[in-house]
Amino acid sequence: MAWVKDWVRSSPGTHIWLLIIGVTSLVIASASEGLGQFLIHRTSSNIHELNEHPLPSLLISGFWIENPGSFLLYVVMFELVHANVERWTGSWRWLLIVGGAHVAATLASQELVLLAIEGHQLPRSMTHVVDIGVSYGLAAAAGALTYRLRSPWRYGYLVGVLAFFAIPLTTGATFTDFGHAIALTMGFAAWPLTPAAVAGEGEGADARQAGAEADAGQAGAEAEAREAGPARKAGADTRDAGADAGEAADAGEAGGGGEEGGGGGR
Repeated sequence: MAWVKDWVRSSPGTHIWLLIIGVTSLVIASASEGLGQFLIHRTSSNIHELNEHPLPSLLISGFWIENPGSFLLYVVMFELVHANVERWTGSWRWLLIVGGAHVAATLASQELVLLAIEGHQLPRSMTHVVDIGVSYGLAAAAGALTYRLRSPWRYGYLVGVLAFFAIPLTTGATFTDFGHAIALTMGFAAWPLTPAAVAGEGEGADARQAGAEADAGQAGAEAEAREAGPARKAGADTRDAGADAGEAADAGEAGGGGEEGGGGGR
C-alpha cells in the first residue's frame, strides 16, 4: 500500500536496521545450539571483545538480539519509537542520538563490570558476558521521543518511561540496567538536536525582533513628538499673536465709532 511505502521511506534507517536484525535473528534461530552460542559471544561488546576488536564489536553488537523469539516485539517497538523519532528529527540526527547512546552506554556498562571484577564483586568470567542487543539505542530514542509529544500526553509518557527504566535500576540492578539509564539520559540530553529546540529558538528570535521593532517604533514616535513640539509651539505663538492683533483691531474700530458718534451730537 502507498502509505506503507511512504512510512518506510520516511524512516529508512529504522527499517534497514530492523531488516538486519531480522536476518541475524533467522541465523541464530536456524543455527545449532553450539554455533548460536558462539555467534552470540563473538558478536558481543563485552570486555574481552572490546579489548580484541573494539570498533567491530561496538558496531556489530547493535544488530543482534539474544532471543530471536522476541523479534516481533522489537518490530513493534521500532515502529512506535525509532520510526517516529527518525521521521521527526531526520535520519542523520536520529542516527547520532541512538548510535552515540549505544556506544556510550556499552562502554560505561562494561567499565562498571570491569570495576566490579577488579573489586572481586564479580567473577573474571564476566569479561566474556553476553552484551548484545538494540535496547540501548531504543532507550535513547524513547528519551528523545518525549519532546515530540504534546502536553498533557508528554508528562504521562515521561512518568511511564522513567518508571520502566528506574524500577529495575533500583531493585537489583545489573550492568544492562545501568546502560539503559545512561542511554535514556542521553536521549533526554538530545533536546538541542530535535526540531522542538529549533522551533523554540525561532519563536524566541521572532519575539526579540518584534520587541526591537516595537522599541524602534516607540523611539521614532518620541523623536517625531520632539520635532513637532517646537512647530506646535510656534503655531500656538502665531495664533496668540493673531488673536492679540484681532483684539487690538476691534478696540480701534470701537474707538473710532465712538468719536464719530460724538461729533454728530455736537
